[in-house]
Amino acid sequence: MSSDVSTTANGGGEPSLAKRTMGDLVKAAVSGWLGTALEFMDFQLYSLAAALVFKDIFFGHGSQAVAIMSAMAVYGVGYIARPIGAWYFGRLGDRIGRAKVLFITIAIMGVATTLIGALPTYDQVGLLAPALLVILRLVQGFGAGAEIAGSSVLLAEYAPTKQRGIIASLTALGTNSGTLFAGAVWAVLLAWLGNDAVIGWGWRIPFLGSVIVMAVAVFIRIHLKETPVFEASVDEIIEEYDKPLDREAEKAKKEAAAEARKEAIAELAKTKRSWKAFLVASALRFGQSGNSGMVQTYLITFLTANLLVSKSVASNIVVYSSLVGFLTVPIIGWLGDIFGRKRMYTVVTVIDFFLIVPCFLMMLNNRGTDTVMEQTSTGMVAHFSNPTLMFFIGYIVLHNLSVLALASLENLTMAECFGSAHRYEQLALSKEIPNLITAGFGPLVAAALVAVFNSWVALAVLMFFYTAVTFGASVVMTEVAGRDLTVREDAM
Repeated sequence: MSSDVSTTANGGGEPSLAKRTMGDLVKAAVSGWLGTALEFMDFQLYSLAAALVFKDIFFGHGSQAVAIMSAMAVYGVGYIARPIGAWYFGRLGDRIGRAKVLFITIAIMGVATTLIGALPTYDQVGLLAPALLVILRLVQGFGAGAEIAGSSVLLAEYAPTKQRGIIASLTALGTNSGTLFAGAVWAVLLAWLGNDAVIGWGWRIPFLGSVIVMAVAVFIRIHLKETPVFEASVDEIIEEYDKPLDREAEKAKKEAAAEARKEAIAELAKTKRSWKAFLVASALRFGQSGNSGMVQTYLITFLTANLLVSKSVASNIVVYSSLVGFLTVPIIGWLGDIFGRKRMYTVVTVIDFFLIVPCFLMMLNNRGTDTVMEQTSTGMVAHFSNPTLMFFIGYIVLHNLSVLALASLENLTMAECFGSAHRYEQLALSKEIPNLITAGFGPLVAAALVAVFNSWVALAVLMFFYTAVTFGASVVMTEVAGRDLTVREDAM
């Protein structure tokens, strides 16, 4: 017999929660993990492709700097649609439920990613190629806008209160899994096919193959039950209204229940939003997303184009760092359950301040001496192919502490900042509006600054700024660990 993971009120006045078995929790966890993995795999596939091949096959006619900036600009286009998707699907998720919306978002996102693999190149159709890429990036972003927020809400509202941090960290593990898979695919393709074949046709394989992940995630979400917190929030208002049901006729009973549910959701929508909670959550996201754009997107391009590290090393380093992340993410989530979200945010960001510059110096001074000739849009260029261990340690520490550790805390903390009435919408918007600015166009800003100053210092300064914003939010935020998630109002 399955054990319950979500039962009744705790005696403190909370509404009773619908019973969910351990199997339901596992299904929700796998659903959240897979969906977030697909989202980040989609975007990491593109960011690595932009760094490794897209600058040559979609924007290869011109200078290397212009090609890189064009590829990063199209990467940023995908983020324009994300706040729109966050608003649309977030509101929908607060009205019809989290599970139904997550089914829609993953389907949209997966189809767009798969179609990128079927696009013609610039040499085949000219400007139509990047135009089609822009359209698919917009569609991809529209679906992705509420995906990670929905996964965060789903796991936060499913998880037992004292284990929320470690369970909700599965969303961050999803991001890490997607990054790992994308990096591994590119590493295998470059090693197996070689640079010329990957640029010629091999780049299509990971995009077309993503349909498999989408199919599995869609199948799981078809059978996913609604979160007990969402049901409890609606049922509580129904009880307050004490809507009479016709017990004599089953049809009348169902109609009355449906009407009561509709009125309850409308009542939830009237709950006031808190600007402080929204701004704090947005600031937490701003720093993490900005660092992610620097480390997971632009830094890979910087390593290959400016530090002249070989493409195979650049893709392998993402794989190694993501593997370490499978320890970092749950440990930080677990520590957040023990010491609280506020304290862990402060500690992690302070550590980040001290490690940004040393990590860059480790990469800069340990890229190796052996060289290999690689094809670029401007011809054959010699790249360093044998970096030392310190080079890898520099990237791994920077990635795990400034990106993955903050992501582990963020996915639950932001959900706890908001009340049940508008949690999905507010969480989605507070994730995607900062994301548009930082991850969407941060790499483009970084590319422009590097083109002007030709130095890694510009990247370090940007990371200091992003980290400082998150540190400031951690200082002013209210501790939200263990908060009753059925409360309609926001936490601050």
